[in-house]
Amino acid sequence: MEPIQAVKGMNDILPAEIVWWQRVEEAARAILETFGYREIRTPVLEKLDLFVRGIGESTDVVEKEMYAFTDRHGDWLALRPEATASVVRAYIQHNLQADPVCQKFYTIGPMFRYERPQKGRYRQFHQINAEAFGMDDPMLDAEIMHMLRLFLERLGLAGVSLNINSLGCPECRKSYRDTLVKYLEVHAGQFCPDCERRRSTNPLRAFDCKVERCQQLLSDAPVLLESICPDCAAHFGAVKRYLEEMNTPFAVNPRMVRGLDYYMRTTFEIITDRLGAQNAVGGGGRYNGLMRDLGGPDLPGIGFAIGMERLILLLQQGNSIQGRRAHVFVAALGEAARHRGFLLTQELRALGMEAEMDYEGRSLKSQMRRADKVGASRVIILGENEMARGEAQLRNMTDKSQTLVPLDGLAGELKRLAGEDLK
Repeated sequence: MEPIQAVKGMNDILPAEIVWWQRVEEAARAILETFGYREIRTPVLEKLDLFVRGIGESTDVVEKEMYAFTDRHGDWLALRPEATASVVRAYIQHNLQADPVCQKFYTIGPMFRYERPQKGRYRQFHQINAEAFGMDDPMLDAEIMHMLRLFLERLGLAGVSLNINSLGCPECRKSYRDTLVKYLEVHAGQFCPDCERRRSTNPLRAFDCKVERCQQLLSDAPVLLESICPDCAAHFGAVKRYLEEMNTPFAVNPRMVRGLDYYMRTTFEIITDRLGAQNAVGGGGRYNGLMRDLGGPDLPGIGFAIGMERLILLLQQGNSIQGRRAHVFVAALGEAARHRGFLLTQELRALGMEAEMDYEGRSLKSQMRRADKVGASRVIILGENEMARGEAQLRNMTDKSQTLVPLDGLAGELKRLAGEDLK
């Protein structure tokens, strides 16, 4: 019988790799909570209409990439392709606007999109998301990008840059849309089929196309940034000033758009030149009308998402990270020693120490090899002679020194040594 494989594009994260994930998650939680964001966890399964209304019917995510299906009652459901709509839904459903503390949220978890798996891009992928509601000040726009920069710096990530743009407001886009459609019509028949279709459904999405021919045709196209209204221009100008004052480098990219329809005004992306054509590690922007469109109060919002797989790929390039080490390994020889070693192992764990032992009665040489593999810093060696004397051999795996220590109080002594190791 053939073994069952994982679904294509949905990967296992093995123990040898998980240390990278833990490092990123710990750093994310630390910086986000410093800035006042509180964790929220939403279901991976939502009603399909949440994403159709929130993201936009003419986006690639809704048209091509969602895992959507009917349940046994015939209701349409979808695995979440992104987190923002889910967080907004939870905010509305639980009336969180009534709590002045609950205005900033973060999530860490899996998302799902049916697309071609490639380097750092999978059908089940993981994101860190931050969302803030109720504040329209450009200070917040600059602050959230500054926070993202600090997060990446704390991870020691190099080779990334911040691109920003303004998509204006719905009023700005009305007149610009007509201008852009006229430009696209001049070149009708020369774009890829997707861009030809977008001309009548969502022309701004053409800028998001990765087909080289389309990018060449759009190089002379008018950009929205040149058509934004005075209020949007003033907002964007203030965002840039605040970024400069916080020493957060950025580049204005007037051709940058986001793949979701709810964005307006400030948009941004974290770009790298080290992952091929799919060069965005994360991004976000302002979505002031989304909460109203989903049936809630008309509150502004801004947020970002950063892809963990792509971020970890960048961190791994030329770097290594030490996995978790068991502090103590108990090597016991003989039945009486194994019994005493078993109880000692449990005592060490109850004290909060990482401890392992051999349960199979293997030779001392085999047990020492096992201790080395699990990264033990010390090994307790218990044999018949040691048991008779009420002692144990304590081996330091770093300098290979070995000393005799009394069995009574050994757990406490190891706890003390562990504290010394951390100094």
